[in-house]
Amino acid sequence: MSESLHTVTTMPTARRPGCPFDPPKELLDIRERGPIARYSFPDGHQGWLVTGFDLVRSVLADQRFSSRKELMLHHPTIDFGDIEVPAAPPGEFLLMDDPRHSRYRKPLVGKFTVRRMRQLTERVEQVTAEHLDAMEQAGTTADLVTAFAKPIPAVMICELLGVPYADRGSFQENIDKFMSGETSDEELIAAYTAVQTYLAELVAAKRAEPTDDILSELTDSDLTDEELKGMSLILLAAGLDTTTNMLALGTFALLRNPAQLAALRAGPELIDSAVEELLRYLSVAKGSVRVALEDVELGGQSIKAGTTVLLSYNTANRDPERFSDPHLLDLRRQDGGHLAFSHGVHQCLGQQLARVEMRVALTALVKRFPSLRLAVPADEVALRPESADIYGVKSLPVTWGA
Repeated sequence: MSESLHTVTTMPTARRPGCPFDPPKELLDIRERGPIARYSFPDGHQGWLVTGFDLVRSVLADQRFSSRKELMLHHPTIDFGDIEVPAAPPGEFLLMDDPRHSRYRKPLVGKFTVRRMRQLTERVEQVTAEHLDAMEQAGTTADLVTAFAKPIPAVMICELLGVPYADRGSFQENIDKFMSGETSDEELIAAYTAVQTYLAELVAAKRAEPTDDILSELTDSDLTDEELKGMSLILLAAGLDTTTNMLALGTFALLRNPAQLAALRAGPELIDSAVEELLRYLSVAKGSVRVALEDVELGGQSIKAGTTVLLSYNTANRDPERFSDPHLLDLRRQDGGHLAFSHGVHQCLGQQLARVEMRVALTALVKRFPSLRLAVPADEVALRPESADIYGVKSLPVTWGA
């Protein structure tokens, strides 16, 4: 055991004033001391915190580390006591290992291919133009979250799964309550129950009268209604929240880096590398948790079976041993290969859809509003709390014109 091995007793959460895009400084300091540290959980469990790129990627690729919900007994900031954690409900495959995980993921892989997602580009362009038209017609100010970042991915994922247009508003409101990090337990339970009820009705409707969407296609399989309901919940929640926050926080980051924004305006061919760099730089999905199924050697340390391991994506994506000038937003960056979409068997299924949405939406936004700027001081932009599963902004007031 290395004598310099660091032990962390509290998960750093406070971002430095004026640095809303950087991980908490204390977390970066932990990574500077080494890519792996001991982590003392509030309930006394002695686990690990992995902050370096190579080690995080290694754990994500190693099926000796489990994602199973029933093994997630230790929370990094809360002592839940001796609670019994149930297995993930049918269909909610993010918290499963193979073979349960593969049962749900495999039928979806062919529905989210690069080719199929690129075929949606024209529709994303149409939806984006409609919302930019509405912004322009409404005046010279807007909340970019509600006017742009939220509705574009909402329309796309709901159309892909066959959620009727009229139902999108109430559905998204409940999904927002899951993800905001600011919802009371009572509100959370009510929102979850409402979404479950709605999805059960939607699955039944697709079985009775299939339409041209992914959920209808999945009804022609051996998946049960309960499994389809769980799969739909995962896809909708992920498809709505992550891209919304990448679009909003990504625009905020560009507005705070005018030279990079000018480069994108002058060279729209930069959009592919710009999207990858924003994904790396912002890492809105901050990390994940794994549990060792057997004794594993990791970074020179012995990880015992049953030990909980915290993985920090945002420090991994700022690792100076992997990226040159990692805290610099550089839309021309060539050293890609970030972990914004995770890695391994649980790598994000919808990553190609997110890329298409970001490429189209950001290109159109900067072209339509060449004078786009913040309508409030940067330090008044309301950020999501660190307790939120996905980091981002609550609202982004912008203005344009003279």
